[in-house]
Amino acid sequence: MRIAIVATDNREEHRKYQLSDPYFHPAIEALLQGFAELPHVIIHVISCAQQPMTSPEKLADNIWFHSLLVPKIGWLRTFYQGCIRAVRQRAKEIQPDLVHGQGTERDCAISAVFSGFPNLVSIHGNVGRVAKSISAPVGSFWWCAAILERFILPRSDGVLCNSVYTESVVRSYARRTWGVANAVRCEFFENPPSLNPAGSKPILLNIGVISPYKRQLEVLELARKLHHDGHSFELHFIGAAGSKANYGATFLNQIAIAERDGFARYLGTKSLPELIDSLDTAAALIHAPSEEAFGLVVAEALARNLKFFGTTVGGIPDIARGVEGVELFSLDDQSSLRVAAENWLRKGCPRPLSAAREMRTRYHPKIIALRHLEIYREFLGMFHH
Repeated sequence: MRIAIVATDNREEHRKYQLSDPYFHPAIEALLQGFAELPHVIIHVISCAQQPMTSPEKLADNIWFHSLLVPKIGWLRTFYQGCIRAVRQRAKEIQPDLVHGQGTERDCAISAVFSGFPNLVSIHGNVGRVAKSISAPVGSFWWCAAILERFILPRSDGVLCNSVYTESVVRSYARRTWGVANAVRCEFFENPPSLNPAGSKPILLNIGVISPYKRQLEVLELARKLHHDGHSFELHFIGAAGSKANYGATFLNQIAIAERDGFARYLGTKSLPELIDSLDTAAALIHAPSEEAFGLVVAEALARNLKFFGTTVGGIPDIARGVEGVELFSLDDQSSLRVAAENWLRKGCPRPLSAAREMRTRYHPKIIALRHLEIYREFLGMFHH
């Protein structure tokens, strides 16, 4: 089986054209790790870029990489016409059994749909719901992306949904859907997590881009109340924060006050090893977004046996179901979340022992890659009939 995967090379998104190796969304990185363990499957990863870059020919023995140069005019301002044409041409050369577009946020889904080959689209974030949750202004990136998502999905041959929630969002206008969770990168399952040293001040984490729908300001306010009530802990925020955006600027101002008061810190972005180290020195994750297609950071934290407090939003209940150490609350029930956190702090901040094992059985890259193969075979069987 030969599969073409259209995915965003984050060297392009982050304008890091000097790097020699492509890197991708964590869920895509993990899926490719899984495919690398299945040598009988041939994968061609296709990514568009606005600048020429030095890239490897292969990412693994059975995974080829194609970086396609597309001038700026061929991107969002022309609804990705340049990307579509470049991917279509490369797909003709590769002759895959199907083309799989990873995500509706940028060019990947629309390029797959118009590739000229049987195609599938994976949802990583429900762009329309994100745009609605942040009241995206007309003409903004999220507003445009939401319109394109609504245009693309009914035209795809099938949509892969990363949660029951995502499937409920797209089922009414997708031709057919399959459920397949995001994979968690292999590194989260290596070197079993150790328990925190006794007597150390408990660290709570919040991980994600600082943005209105991730609700870091609400989490910071919760921590402020816990600190005011005399509880000893530190809340660490990890994720990109832009000072030019109103929400990011407000957060940076508020976190400066919290750092002065000694109960919270902002750590910026982290490399993968640094992120895993941060998880292993923490006791809990608090993740309380208003919109979440899957919630990969939740699965990653549970894979390191962290306690988890969160909201019953999007795909989070799918991950949390039947897992030790999870407490979920409705979005508007801040008081219950606060009481639960207080009780946990009083009990000495116990961490789960079995969550990591459960995450491995559900979200290991090879398991998710095998599920993709099942879907591909079923889809191609339907398509050829």
